[in-house]
Formats: sequence, C-alpha cells, structure tokens
Amino acid sequence: MDNGMNVILFEKMPEGELRVIEERTWSMNMVAALEHVNYIVVGSREYEAVEGRLNVDAGKLELLLVPMRTEE
Repeated sequence: MDNGMNVILFEKMPEGELRVIEERTWSMNMVAALEHVNYIVVGSREYEAVEGRLNVDAGKLELLLVPMRTEE
C-alpha cells in the first residue's frame, strides 16, 4: 500500500529567509513527476523548484521554491 511521502514546500524570500508554504502528503506519482517539472503551482501562485532535499531523519522531502514574477 502506497502511503505517499510527506513533502514540505519552502519559499525563499527576497531577503534570503525561508518560509514554509505548506506541508502535506504527496502520492508517489506526484513525487515521481518532480523529475519532469520545473514549476509548481500552490495556492494559485507559481513557483520555480530550485532545489530538493531528502531529510532522512525526519522522513520528509523538502523543496526550495522561488516565486515567479507575474504580470498584473
């Protein structure tokens, strides 16, 4: 049975700090899709995925995201 993987999304702020956007369980299909995507949409905002880290101690996948500028 596939219980998925706990994923934490971090936004890199312009000043360099990290802000947690969200933490949720992703299916293994969503995790596998990371191999093919560069951009992620969360809360109607688009982010570029710039780095990922597997935190074995916590059992979580951590993704570093940078917000995309959108024309308003």
